[in-house]
Amino acid sequence: MRHLLDTKTLTRDAAIRILDVAEDMADTQRREVKKLPTLRGKTVVNLFFEDSTRTRISFEAAAKRLSADVINFAAKGSSVSKGESLQDTAQTLQALGADAVVMRHGGSGAPRTLATSGWITAGVVNAGDGTHEHPTQALLDAFTMRKRRFGDASRGRDLAGLRVVIVGDVLHSRVARSNVWLLHTLGAEVTLVAPPTLIPQDVTAWPVRVTFDLDEAIAAAPDAVMMLRIQLERMNAAYFPTEREYARRWGLDAARLGALPADSMVLHPGPMNRGLEISADAADSPRATVLEQVTNGVSVRMAVLYLLLAGETTGDDPARAGGGER
Repeated sequence: MRHLLDTKTLTRDAAIRILDVAEDMADTQRREVKKLPTLRGKTVVNLFFEDSTRTRISFEAAAKRLSADVINFAAKGSSVSKGESLQDTAQTLQALGADAVVMRHGGSGAPRTLATSGWITAGVVNAGDGTHEHPTQALLDAFTMRKRRFGDASRGRDLAGLRVVIVGDVLHSRVARSNVWLLHTLGAEVTLVAPPTLIPQDVTAWPVRVTFDLDEAIAAAPDAVMMLRIQLERMNAAYFPTEREYARRWGLDAARLGALPADSMVLHPGPMNRGLEISADAADSPRATVLEQVTNGVSVRMAVLYLLLAGETTGDDPARAGGGER
């Protein structure tokens, strides 16, 4: 794997390969000593042009548990805020000897520009670009769903037949886009639920069903419901009448939680707006996978960095690369 820029172009085999290596990484994280020497001598740069504490910390933890050196580069207060171009920033990272760059940027397509520009030889991981994609979030979501459904028998499996409902601010959500493409590739059936104003115009080209009625979607007994954060900071217009009205029509409250099948799961990429898109009852329910998603995110990002920087030379065996026992 040279770069990870999106899930739309990720094949089924490549996705399952990442998820299976993440299973191996998760196994290592249950040991007393969690750190592996796999990426010793490698340098991973977290290049964040947008704030995202959760994603940055997750990537930092993943890199450090693989023994890589980590450089955190925040645009605020840096040369970028003084007008430095992406090209100059990239060439600086190249001079520092970066082996991988984890990039979050407000412009859709910025990580692809970095990866294909020739300015840098490092592998590039898209940690969220504009309203385009957030591939590692979709991978950790798929990992979480697969683990909940199959338990220890997860390896090698896809999500064929899994019925997933994605609810909320689809328009502004790169998480939704990455999940739609990855879940479709893995065989799941996806339904989007949102106010008409929060459904993208190009959704007819997506492999999904669309409804504006959450109760209708819940009545169809989905296996998983993913609640999206309402991204108020990206909204410069009134996309729904009031927050109270949104919560009433599209929020996952106690009544809707109770109407779900007993074995269904509730996902949320975080951070949560409690009382808006999700109630405390739903967020704190045993069906909720929110904390599992955070834990699994480290394992998935370990797998991505490993495959990017070591997998080609070690036969995709993290234990062999790390010199430890499985």
